[in-house]
Amino acid sequence: MGKIGEKLDIDFVVSTGDNFYDNGLTGLNDQAFEESFTKNLHSYEPAKNSVLGNHDYRGDVAAQVHPALRKVDSRWLCLRSFILNTEIAGLFFVDTTPFVIDYFTDMDHTYDWRGVTPRKAYLDSLIKDLESALSESTARWKIVVGHHAIKSAGYHGDTKELNDLLLPMLKAYNVDMYVNGHDHCLEHISSLDSPIQYLTSGAGSKAWRGDLNQNYKEDDLKFFYDGQGFMAVQLTNNDAEITFYNAFGKIFTRMEGIEGASLSSIKSLAYCVKYPGNWRQSVNMRPCLQYYLFLILVSYDLSMWSDRDVSKLFTGKKVFDVHES
Repeated sequence: MGKIGEKLDIDFVVSTGDNFYDNGLTGLNDQAFEESFTKNLHSYEPAKNSVLGNHDYRGDVAAQVHPALRKVDSRWLCLRSFILNTEIAGLFFVDTTPFVIDYFTDMDHTYDWRGVTPRKAYLDSLIKDLESALSESTARWKIVVGHHAIKSAGYHGDTKELNDLLLPMLKAYNVDMYVNGHDHCLEHISSLDSPIQYLTSGAGSKAWRGDLNQNYKEDDLKFFYDGQGFMAVQLTNNDAEITFYNAFGKIFTRMEGIEGASLSSIKSLAYCVKYPGNWRQSVNMRPCLQYYLFLILVSYDLSMWSDRDVSKLFTGKKVFDVHES
């Protein structure tokens, strides 16, 4: 991934959570921070902007979001919820774990709910702040990042609480993309009821073979890969370009079956899916750089990557024809 980032000259990295397996950090002096993050980073890699995942909540959350870790490695940034403003895009990082009610009754694991309980007050404040930020944003592209999926054909599937509490707001404020991890796969869903593109990049550490929801609408599911990998996003004022890579940096080269999308037009390139900028009207334009490019993945614990063949798709149901260059 670092080599691809250097080749593409990326501006920053996004992590979709579960930054430290299996149970987060034990404290500020946990050696897992350097072992899993600092020592595994490619020398080129720029700042990494991270949200918390459910596995992170099993450890010391206060330590993981503490500014002291930035003194250990200045490339690290992890907060509960925050905004990253670029010249042409606004990225809104959302703490999704407290949305999921099942974690609060999970008797098999211990979660660090300091600063979160009472849950309703925490979520009310988070939602209010996010709505304010989205309504005030003049960014050409609005991208919301969270750990849990709103829509996913993977093992965990859709997150009911996010569909009930978060999705209506994303639709109301014309969010372009929702990016998540949690399900250990790569996927792209383009729902017919909204122009929002749902992107899962949850295979940066390990992948779950064959965990495809057989009941997911084939018209909505544009791409699914159950191997390890990551994705890159390049933004210009007019276009958003998304590229999926496997663990070895090979690009998926052929994508088919995207005619049913709700976008005004979608072009299939040799190496990516490209969304022309006119797929959503009534956007706020502003002066911008020529492009902005970043990588998205989940978990930096690269020691968990295996050397098994990652070129095989799940064969139980043909969702997408994918070949590698």
